[in-house]
Amino acid sequence: MSWLSIDRLLLAPHAERPVTHAPGMNHAQYRERALSVAAALQQRAVTCVAIHLEDAAELAIAVFAAWHAGANVLLPSDLQAQSRERWAPLAELWLTDAEGDTRLDELNAPPLKPMPLNLDECLLSLCTSGSSGEPKLIEKTAHQLANEIAALERLWGADLGRACIIGSVAAQHIYGLLFRVLWPLCAGRSFMRKQLPFPEDLQRASREHEAFAWVASPALLKRMGDNLDWDSLSAVRRVFSSGGALPTDAAQSLHQRLDQWPTEVLGSSETGGIAWRQGDPLWRAFDDVKLSQNEDGALRIESPYLPVGHVEQTADAARFTEDGRFELLGRLDRIVKLEEKRISLPLLEQALATHEWVSEARLGVIRENRASLGALVVLSAQGVHALRNQGRRAVTAALRQHLVPHCETLALPRRWRILSQLPLNTQGKLPQVQVEALLVAPRVHEPELVNQQDTDEGLRLELIVPLDLAHFSGHFPTTPILPGVVQVDWAIALGQRLMDLPPRFAGMEVLKFQQLVRPGDRITLTLRFDQERSKLYFTYRNGDAACSSGRILWSEANA
Repeated sequence: MSWLSIDRLLLAPHAERPVTHAPGMNHAQYRERALSVAAALQQRAVTCVAIHLEDAAELAIAVFAAWHAGANVLLPSDLQAQSRERWAPLAELWLTDAEGDTRLDELNAPPLKPMPLNLDECLLSLCTSGSSGEPKLIEKTAHQLANEIAALERLWGADLGRACIIGSVAAQHIYGLLFRVLWPLCAGRSFMRKQLPFPEDLQRASREHEAFAWVASPALLKRMGDNLDWDSLSAVRRVFSSGGALPTDAAQSLHQRLDQWPTEVLGSSETGGIAWRQGDPLWRAFDDVKLSQNEDGALRIESPYLPVGHVEQTADAARFTEDGRFELLGRLDRIVKLEEKRISLPLLEQALATHEWVSEARLGVIRENRASLGALVVLSAQGVHALRNQGRRAVTAALRQHLVPHCETLALPRRWRILSQLPLNTQGKLPQVQVEALLVAPRVHEPELVNQQDTDEGLRLELIVPLDLAHFSGHFPTTPILPGVVQVDWAIALGQRLMDLPPRFAGMEVLKFQQLVRPGDRITLTLRFDQERSKLYFTYRNGDAACSSGRILWSEANA
């Protein structure tokens, strides 16, 4: 397919040109709908429209319709009440899937006559958050976006060919917007409308296409396990990853299974794309991007994806090699002072990640009485094995000892939180303020509920036993086991939350504990309430093995 530039995308219909799958839409249909919505927006004299649409095709229609109607575009990252209150003064119309907002199918008018767009006058504002977590607005011109997708096509277009673009990331953010929507739209590649955040969904969509490529996040790529049909998935033309660092072990696993390294893209809403790498620890700048450093060694960026003449100063420290590639050394704004000593959190995180028990780590300052460091740690498979067989204290002691050669004693973390994965936000970030909030929060007492369904046997709940569950500390220090009393307590609490039970607990009977429940176990809890006998039957299973069961008695409050 020939390239259609952003400014001329709607000038002429091309019925033979695909746009989307599931459901399908061709370019002529897309063009007609966008120009109809543009006319409706023009009739309403809208000057700025806030757009938040789950369907990537509808988002593409809305963005180009707004530009053709002479309106600016605001892409909020979410529709939470606080976000809406913050951005409400900027837009006269909210075009979303939410009840009470204008819906795309409400905007209908005879199509506008298409004209070439002035890309410097078409504005798009992205809502993003920096390391502090404070939301901010990043303004882009369509000209900057057009420059970036043209560069992507020059670099990887030949490899992709007619591949269908399948994405696990939201199109509301710069990475998803460029890679999932604007780039394929201009290149004539079809794209999937829905964001597919789970590996099984990605696999299902991929099987429907002879040629396909993934626009994914590190969070998804880390979860792609042995249960997938890797033989069929190995036909993927290219795997893109952005929004955060992809752990080395996840990249190596994908290379072994797909016979190709994922293509990692470095960038942000502020900077646009900066660099890329594939199977290499060093980054390579995009051809049109010029990099330099300030006196502290932090990257400075000049790019056609930025306003003309603007130099973006980042807080990312880097080390350049003779051939122009570079290594990221962490953010300079994450250097903290403890007792007048300067401590680089990124360097300590990198040191922790070299331990075989650690997959990822984030550090923060705990400001209680005497300030100290704390660590959020995602364990590797070996780390989980050590936790289950040696206990939490042995694991954290070993990790502290591992850091001894890398820092002074005062910088050794005093508080640890062990996680199955980092709680990244929708933009693939973990703001420092959230790191520090997690470190001061108490350890969890409840299971993670991942699925629930009604069956003939009753309510079936799928639970994950948190690795850092507080109940493990005393039961037992070197071999953590979920106490039987906690299993009963969970059954009571979940039954009260999800079922219509009498208000008063009246006792228990026929309790059986048959198999141990350990940290990280994925277990099922079946709850069935016998209303006539006022008994709640519960059964925990780990796969086919029964763990525990019993009956919980209830009575009315006045009984």
